[in-house]
This record gives sequence, structure tokens and C-alpha cells, in this order.
Amino acid sequence: MIKVVRGNPTPEELAAALAVVQARAAATAAASAEGGGPAVPEGWSDPSRIARAVRHRPGPRAWARSYWPV
Repeated sequence: MIKVVRGNPTPEELAAALAVVQARAAATAAASAEGGGPAVPEGWSDPSRIARAVRHRPGPRAWARSYWPV
């Protein structure tokens, strides 16, 4: 179900938006039917890569390094 939250689109605009959504869904279904399955994310976007890094022991500026990988 599509719900218009803001604005007052014309019927043509709604039809165009629905056509794009349906085309995208059809392309995804065709790709998974061919055995391609869902796209595998690239290595740089894998959150587990951060956990693989060796962490420093806490020190005076550990709070500043707590977010960024080494």
C-alpha cells in the first residue's frame, strides 16, 4: 500500500511513482529467480570488519578512540 504523506499529487504522478516501484520489484524478483539471490554487500560496508581489528588498551584518550577503527 502506498500512502501520500505530503502534497497533493496528480493521478499521473501517482501512476508514474507506482510504475517505478513495480519495475523495481519485478527486477528484484527476476534476479532472485535466476539464482542470483540478494546482492552481497561490499567488504568495506561490512560492520564485522571493525570487530576484526586489534583494539588498544584503554588509556587517557580512550574515549576519543572508542568509535573509530584503528
